[in-house]
Amino acid sequence: MGVKVRSECSYNLQNEITDLNVNFNKNDILIFHTHTCESYTPTEQNNYPATGNYRTTDLSYSVCRVGDELEKYLKNYGYNVVHDKTYHDYPSYNGSYNRSLNTVKNLLNTYSNTDIVIDLHRDAIGDNTYAPTVKIGDDYCARIMFVIGTDGGGLWHENWRDNVKIALKIQKKADELYPGLFKPMIVRNSRYNHHLARGACIIEVGATGNTLEQCLNSMKYLGKVYNEI
Repeated sequence: MGVKVRSECSYNLQNEITDLNVNFNKNDILIFHTHTCESYTPTEQNNYPATGNYRTTDLSYSVCRVGDELEKYLKNYGYNVVHDKTYHDYPSYNGSYNRSLNTVKNLLNTYSNTDIVIDLHRDAIGDNTYAPTVKIGDDYCARIMFVIGTDGGGLWHENWRDNVKIALKIQKKADELYPGLFKPMIVRNSRYNHHLARGACIIEVGATGNTLEQCLNSMKYLGKVYNEI
């Protein structure tokens, strides 16, 4: 298959995931941010008022801006996209996942047919020495990574196998179209609220060393990959 997976969970994924055939609603997509204030290395074009270490409450410069870009491309392809920009990590970082859990539950009460639920982040490394980048055409793009949760930590999560299968299908297509756009997927014991939907995932776009421009470039190609799937 060519997709590399780092297993940090209690399962032998080769035994658990033997068939990638999975049906899911491809028309409706939900994007949100557990760590809404995550930001990138400032540039002359995108300089921002910091609210902590590589964090800002200005949604024009945080990972929310990256979500706007993904939303734009997906809508251009004809998908129904809901992009929630609720602060879940401000003023307190602790409890972010509990707050985003409530947000997504409420959204799914309204958009109940949604399977694809994307928690868009950046890598949490806290300095500018790490900036995973790939060149696609003339664009320098921040590399992307799936993080998928399981029930290995003991919390109920009947959707995790479908979560993994859908992420694998998407990353397989990405590796065909744009080699190097994705880093190896990580599958962990932590649940990350992924029990709420059959296509739930964390997507980390770039790291603190990347620029916002590089992350915005990546969304053009990620949108194309989702459209292909």
